[in-house]
Amino acid sequence: MKAVVAIDSFKGCLTSLEAGQAAKEGILRVYPDAQVALLPLADGGEGTVEALTGGMGGAVQRIRVTGPLGSPVECEYGIVQDENGSRTAVIEMAQAAGLTLVPEERRDPLLATTYGVGEVIRDAMERQCRRFLVGIGGSATNDGGIGMLQALGFEFLDRAGNPVSRGARGLKDLAEIRTENALPELRDCTFRVACDVTNPLCGAEGSSAVYGPQKGAAADTIEQMDRWLRAYAELTARVFPHASPDFPGAGAAGGMGFAFRSYLGADLAPGAGIVLEETGFERELASADLVITGEGRLDGQTAMGKAPIGAARLAKRHGIPVFAFAGSVTPEAAACNAAGIDAYFPILRGVSSLEEAMDRENAVRNMADAVEQVMRVWKLQEKTKKFKNF
Repeated sequence: MKAVVAIDSFKGCLTSLEAGQAAKEGILRVYPDAQVALLPLADGGEGTVEALTGGMGGAVQRIRVTGPLGSPVECEYGIVQDENGSRTAVIEMAQAAGLTLVPEERRDPLLATTYGVGEVIRDAMERQCRRFLVGIGGSATNDGGIGMLQALGFEFLDRAGNPVSRGARGLKDLAEIRTENALPELRDCTFRVACDVTNPLCGAEGSSAVYGPQKGAAADTIEQMDRWLRAYAELTARVFPHASPDFPGAGAAGGMGFAFRSYLGADLAPGAGIVLEETGFERELASADLVITGEGRLDGQTAMGKAPIGAARLAKRHGIPVFAFAGSVTPEAAACNAAGIDAYFPILRGVSSLEEAMDRENAVRNMADAVEQVMRVWKLQEKTKKFKNF
């Protein structure tokens, strides 16, 4: 019997691998000789560095970079080395330029910069990384990614030939783009960007209009930023003719999707799909009998394509049953059945406070116990099937 276990993190409680290890324990209680492939699961946002780096045997790097408002912040990213010695960096943009790094009363996309993201990439290149997996959810910025690009040597100049200021306000003065001083190592780098939105760079569905308000932008500021981004895209297209502000995902992270694709040749793709591919999830399915997935809260949003559904859809291509386990389940989670999850189960064993449910030891025990009971049913139906075929 082989089970593939890939569970997203239970935010603030269990990491992806901790949740998966607990599920594995439950399986082995019923099937001591089972083969269990334990894989990390994430969607490219919070927890991706931890999940992929730990699940792929990498190492976490800790550095200080420029935060969204200019003050230094501590940032973690992962480095994974393959059997040929090639190194991949796993980066969460939000660790250097995320909205959660800025107090609500100080949020202002005119000032917020992605410069620190470029510093992370530069540090990884100095450590011989030439392949990058980057999650770009949760930004505090709307600078079109020019801060990141400035840190990598690209020059964004005003009419006097001076560097424009950081943040979206710098786009107002942008008159010239120079690429000759971009770090030469970038020519050898490839970028896969986890991008779960399809917004264009500009317009009614663009980064300024849709995400500007949550980043602290007023109505008049949103209109200004949208005009500046459009002019920025036009200048960029003179240097990189393939640049398209209308490409799905160009507006992600305040235009960082546009910057990655136009300047660094990045591939933009849904985060869960990238993680599943990088961890060899589908390869493990070839000999699997069962897939176990889940996340902290199973609800209607899960069914719209979050990481557990990504795993379930791949499993269904191979005709493999899928069970999901969650800390809590809402009525809207019923949509998950039609999306590929055959059955789902809350792991709570009884009435408890939120604090008790979030306790790590309790969560591990609850996960293992819940999975064990479901596996007992699985084993019973196997025995019944064998008896009927006798």
